[in-house]
Formats: sequence, structure tokens, C-alpha cells
Amino acid sequence: MSPSPMGSLPSSRRSLLLLVLALTAVRLVAAGGIHLTEDEAYYRLWAQHLQLGYLDHPPMIAWWIRAGETLFGDTPLGVRVAAVLASGVSSWLIGELARALGADGRTAFRAALWYNATLTVGLGGMLAIPDAPASLFWSVTLWTLARFWRTRRAAWWLAAGLAAGLAVMSKYSALFLAPGVLLWLVAVPGGLAELRKPGPWAAAAIAAGVFSANIVWNAQHHWITFAKQFGRIAPHGVSPGHVAELIGEQLLLFTPLLAIFAALGVRQAWRERKDPAAVQLMLPVATSAPFAAYLLIHSLHDRVQAHWPVPLFGALALCAAVAAGRLGEARQWKGLRFAAPALGFVVAAACFVLAASPTPLLGRIDPTLALRGWPRFAKDVEAVRAKSGAAWVGAESYGVFSQLNDEHRSSPLLEVVERDRYWATDPDRPDFTKPGLVVDLSRRMKVFDVMRCFRRVTPVAELTRAGGPASKDLGHNQRYTAYLVSDPKRDVWIIGCPDEIAPGVWR
Repeated sequence: MSPSPMGSLPSSRRSLLLLVLALTAVRLVAAGGIHLTEDEAYYRLWAQHLQLGYLDHPPMIAWWIRAGETLFGDTPLGVRVAAVLASGVSSWLIGELARALGADGRTAFRAALWYNATLTVGLGGMLAIPDAPASLFWSVTLWTLARFWRTRRAAWWLAAGLAAGLAVMSKYSALFLAPGVLLWLVAVPGGLAELRKPGPWAAAAIAAGVFSANIVWNAQHHWITFAKQFGRIAPHGVSPGHVAELIGEQLLLFTPLLAIFAALGVRQAWRERKDPAAVQLMLPVATSAPFAAYLLIHSLHDRVQAHWPVPLFGALALCAAVAAGRLGEARQWKGLRFAAPALGFVVAAACFVLAASPTPLLGRIDPTLALRGWPRFAKDVEAVRAKSGAAWVGAESYGVFSQLNDEHRSSPLLEVVERDRYWATDPDRPDFTKPGLVVDLSRRMKVFDVMRCFRRVTPVAELTRAGGPASKDLGHNQRYTAYLVSDPKRDVWIIGCPDEIAPGVWR
């Protein structure tokens, strides 16, 4: 009898594979049973209009969602399945990257385990957002570079270029891989010699070739993605408080004990960069450094979103795993290694339990409220529309618009702001000669802003979502106001409204 594929794997790889399969199975169940987030519902719309770029990001996540929906339909699982599988592949690659850099099997398993113990990955590993393909292709790039360094086969440079190009087609943050690879080659013995060979430059050419598809698309669409994303780089004053927010938030999301181990691993990478017998941590550290530096600089003038640093988490988990392995086998060090991932897994498990509950278990502070109540809310909006005589429904934010769209509404629907996000050729164009119903969070709905776009604005309803019967059960993100509007002052379909808005209204 021939051995099974599982039995032919070394025990450490077999353990890693079982870990990946178990985590993937849990995420698949959660992905199918938990309502889409606002961002996921928005990217779902992209998958209905496949192209080589969008206002906010490159197109990879749209292609992934479309592929998933082809297999599993227009369902939460269909939207998320590619992202869930990517999390599993990324976890496997982080373990394989550890091996390729010289770590033993136990450290490789620990790196993959700890990567999934971070809150960003543990909770967000099933989400269909651009970070999912960006993190996968970032990990693939590092793994192919490690394979090159180990084998010195130039073909691995070509694979690295392809992976890096696909990473940039997922999210522009992957552009920082190029200076990161350069920094790595400068920092390690023998790296500068590689720059005199064609491999790195062929990789750069391949990456640029892949990315050129999005560049051409932007050139044909007034550079809208470049203007939006690279416009973040320009400083708008100095707000050092965002630095503390970035550091504190990421310490919590990576989890504090894992962060301490990661810092020790980064220090170890620098100290042992010239030691060929050591685990070659300079590859993950150096390739992460430019993006990490950008995030720190960005936080001097603006907020860094919590999920932006996630492509770096694989490298940091690997550093943490290697550093923890150096502590020896004394009881206290074993205890710390056991405790390090525990916080992340406990919090993630608690959040999944909260999400699985049919009702909010924590009232108005329940973190799953943003995912709840959308089917009923969509029915309430439709009832108000029919009662008020409106012919179409508008929302003032992409999140509310996308969630209503996900509920397969029967009347024409649009977001009345930021029309650059959408498609002028969409056949679902409302008849603006007839009244419409504009609805959004009450904290966003300023009547004077709506009146900049429509001559007639009448409040018709106050709505709630995912709340209890008493007003004390409702948070500020569960109260909505609906206005009956008519007689637009501008081309709402093409230009959108309003021309100018009160500061902070649309945030």
C-alpha cells in the first residue's frame, strides 16, 4: 500500500498543514454565516463591473470576488472564499519561508500559528478586502526571494517579480517591496553583487509589466486611483497624536506579547545579518522597513487605518517565532511561548461567538452591530419609499448604499455622493424627474447639505437598525434619517452632490 500524501510529510510539515486546514475550515464556516461588512459589500459591486482599476484600489479583490461568486453564487461565502483560501496559503507560506531562511520545523509551525493569533489576521483573515490578496502576494514574494537566496537559481527572481506585480495589482502599498528588496541586498553579505546581475532587474521589469495594466487604466480614467491614494502622501499639518494611536493600536492588534517577541526578532536580524549560520531574518525585516517607515511618517499628519500594516504581520510573526525559540526550554520560557498567542485566539473566538449569536449579546457596545439588521433595515427603507411615493432610493455613503444593494433591492438605488466610484453606464439609472428617498445615518444627514443638491427636501422617517426597542439600546451608528427629495440642482448621476459639504459630515 502506498503512503498517503499526509503520511509522506515530515511531522512538522504535517502539523503545519493540519493547522492551516483547521483554521481554513473555521473561516469558511464563519465566512458563510456572517453578514458582509460595508467594505466587502462595496467590493462586491466591483465584481459586477470587472475592469483593471477602480477609484479606491487596483482590481485584484474584484477578480477574486467574481471567481468566488462563480463557484458559490452571490452569497457571503462566494464573496469571501478566495480571501479565506488566501489566508490559509499565506499561513503555509510563512511556515515555508521560515524553513527557507534556516529555521527548524518547530519555529516554522510557531510562525504560522502566531501569524493567525494576531487580531488583524485572526478576525480579518476571512474578509474580502484588498489586504487579502496583497498579503498573500507579499508573502509569495518573500518566499520566492528566500528560495533564490538558498538555491541561487535566477528563475526565482522572475517568480518574485511576478508575485510583486500581483501584490501591487492588489494594493499600492506593495510598491514598497522594491526599496525593501534593495535595502535587503545592501544589508546582507553578497547582496550588492546580485545587483550587478540581471536577476533583480528582470524581476523589477516583470513587476512593472504586470502593474502597467493598472497604469494604463488610470491614464484612461484621469489618474483617479493615483490621485486618491498618492494624495494621502501630501502632509496636511502635523498631528503627532496619530503616532501614538498607530503604535498603541498595532500593539493591541498584533497582541502585546507577540509584539515584544517581534521586537526581539528584529534586533536579532540586525545583529546576525552577517552570520551565515543564523536564521536569515534580514529578508523579512528589510523588505518590511520602507512600508513601516511610510506608515510612521503618514501618522505624523493623518490617521493610519488599523488594517493597513497587515502585509507586514507575516514578517513580524516570523521574527517573533525565531526570537522565542532562542529563549530555551526552561518552564518560564515555555509558559511565555504558550501564552503569547493565547490572547489573540481567545479574543478572536469570543468575537466569532458574538457574531454567531442571533441577537447582540453586549447591547449597544456589541462589536458585531455593524453587521446586523441589514435585511430588516432594507425592508424598512423600501416600505418608507413606497409609502412616501419615492421612485428611487439614495444614500450619502458608500457603506449604506452597498449594504442596501447587497439586499437585492427592487427600486433604483444610488450613492448621491462620490459618483466617481460608480459607472455612468449602469442600466439602473433612476428617473430624477420623480421624487427620491435619501437615507443615511442621522449623524451624517445634515439637511442643509442635502438642500445643496435638491430644491425640495422633506424629512419623512426616522429608522433604526440592529437595535432593541428602547432608545437607550441604540448607538449613533444605528439611527438613520430619511428625506423625500426632488428637483435636483445638478446632475446627480454624473457629478453627485453636494458640491461642498460641512467638515466631517461624510466621515
